[in-house]
Amino acid sequence: MDHPPTNELSVAADTRRLRLLIAYDGRPFQGWQSQAHRDTVQDRLEAAFSNLSAGQRIVVHGSGRTDAGVHARGQVAHADVPSAWRHDAGQSRIALNAHLPPAVRILQARFVPASFHARFSARGKVYRYRVWNDPVLDPFEIGRAWHFPDGIDDEVLRQAAQRVVGRHDFAAFAANRGKPVASTVRTIRRVDVRRRGPLLTFDFEGDGFLYKMVRLLTGSLVRCAQKRATLAWLDGLLAGTGKTSFAAPADGLYLMRVLYGRTASQPATGSQPPRPAKMLPPAAANPPAPPGPRIARS
Repeated sequence: MDHPPTNELSVAADTRRLRLLIAYDGRPFQGWQSQAHRDTVQDRLEAAFSNLSAGQRIVVHGSGRTDAGVHARGQVAHADVPSAWRHDAGQSRIALNAHLPPAVRILQARFVPASFHARFSARGKVYRYRVWNDPVLDPFEIGRAWHFPDGIDDEVLRQAAQRVVGRHDFAAFAANRGKPVASTVRTIRRVDVRRRGPLLTFDFEGDGFLYKMVRLLTGSLVRCAQKRATLAWLDGLLAGTGKTSFAAPADGLYLMRVLYGRTASQPATGSQPPRPAKMLPPAAANPPAPPGPRIARS
């Protein structure tokens, strides 16, 4: 877990901390993080707070960045609102949404203790990547999935996904953000892959993700399943040999959930090791599958 600067933990005595659950369509925006002369999700949120607080700037702290074109169904953020803020949590959600573009919605709002921090309290995240694997792209999937018309071997995909589960140095799957990171070691707790007709979805749960890591992982897994790269090549990347440049496009990626407290893969008591990669069973009733990794079809 990252360690916050002291000033990011301090909360003025005359403020209250408001926690937000946010969904957004990433297509109209230049990512999450505020940038000079750019239109970002954070910019829109802070503008909404400013409109509701007589022009006062209220900084919105997100759980992490998402790039231009990346979507979110479960981004978490917090903001410290002044004591003069006249809205309760439910009213805050309605009022903020009234000042946000339709592509950004506050799904939940609640006041939390000052010890909560959207970024530094997080214990992990779940990302989803969607691939439309068919020669013809459904027009309703434009900007929402990676259109990949070529054949994919589901068994090779399962084997490739299995390899990335666990604790590894993922330096080969990290793009350069322009500044060094303290460590490139991360734990992928699970990779679930589901096929429903032409739609492939990849769910990655981990304790943290490097810059463009999910997109580079997805692109590399698909490269193997296309049989344009070998599983030995993937093993080499995980062992520190070389880097991959096969990044899936931004528009298929979704931040689904930010994990606080227990992780999604951890039971109420005790700990649980990383789960094998698998392709999940289809939604229709089926007899129990044998233990071990598997790929589902619907």
